[in-house]
Amino acid sequence: MPYRVVVAKPGLDGHDRGAKVVARSLRDAGFEVIYTGLHQSPAAVASTALQEDVDAVGLSILSGAHNVLFPAVRKALDEAGLTDVLLFGGGIIPEGDIPGLLDGGTSAIFGPGTSTPDIAQWLTGALDARGPRAD
Repeated sequence: MPYRVVVAKPGLDGHDRGAKVVARSLRDAGFEVIYTGLHQSPAAVASTALQEDVDAVGLSILSGAHNVLFPAVRKALDEAGLTDVLLFGGGIIPEGDIPGLLDGGTSAIFGPGTSTPDIAQWLTGALDARGPRAD
C-alpha cells in the first residue's frame, strides 16, 4: 500500500506553485497525495491528516512564519493523536532557523532548489525507517 501524504499551505501565504510541484512529484513517485490548498490553519491541516489517515504532512511556507507554523502544526498533529505522522517542509527558511524547527518535531526542511526526487527519496526512507504505524 502506498504511503499517504498531505501537502499543505498553512497561514496567509498565497504562493503555492512549489507546493503543487512537490505534490505532483510525490504522486508521480507513487505516494497518495492530498493537497489542501491555500490558507489552512494548523488545526485544519491536522484534521485533514487525521481524516485521510496519512503517514506524513509536508508544509510549504514562504511567508516568513515558519517558526510559528511548523510548531503549531506539530502541536495540532500531536493533540490529534498523530504523534507518529512525520512533519517535513520547505520554503524560504533561513539556515539559522532550521535547527530549532528540527528540535521542535519537524523531521526535515528542504530549501529552494532541492530536487523533487531527493524529497521523495528522503520521505520514502524516513517512512520505511519509521516502520508500520500504530493504529
